[in-house]
Amino acid sequence: MTLPQRTFFTVQEVTIRWDCSPYDLAGWAIAGKLDIVAAIEPIEQGGEVLAGLVVVPVADILSMFRRWENGQASRSIRRIRIPGQEGWIMIADPSDHIQVELADLMVLADEVYQFELLNGMANRWTDPGGAPSRYDWEGLYVALIRRVHFHGLPATQAEWIADAQAWFAEKSRNGEVPDESTIRRRLGPIWKSLQEDA
Repeated sequence: MTLPQRTFFTVQEVTIRWDCSPYDLAGWAIAGKLDIVAAIEPIEQGGEVLAGLVVVPVADILSMFRRWENGQASRSIRRIRIPGQEGWIMIADPSDHIQVELADLMVLADEVYQFELLNGMANRWTDPGGAPSRYDWEGLYVALIRRVHFHGLPATQAEWIADAQAWFAEKSRNGEVPDESTIRRRLGPIWKSLQEDA
């Protein structure tokens, strides 16, 4: 079963995905390149009930996005906008002002994907293509990192290579294990780097 496409990303997820700061994201929102939204509980405003995802005025809460110092943990929002609409709705009753934290803020997935397309970033998130790797190198790297973390480096490179061969033998579905020279070629630079720091 395939899951449906995501509906939104948190601000933190977007900054990691795009390798940018929250302040950069805030700047793009202020410039109108994307909307940052939050989920609100129902409030009554002008005889209408407002609830769900609403656009937040990032310029009003910019201090939450500060780059070099800790920003304010939360801010009160006094106006909101319905996604897809133009005008801001002022929240008249102070008791209905909305408190938000950075963790409450999101970008709709469609906007994330559209922004990536417009800025030439879309190919960063597609399958690189080609044949799948014959061996699970990523799994091996995880196992070796855990081994070094919990038990330290092996005494010799030969032991390091033997550990890798044993891991492949244990995990292989069809009994295939990369030859020693292939493992040495993959792990040699890592071993050398770890020896320099020892």
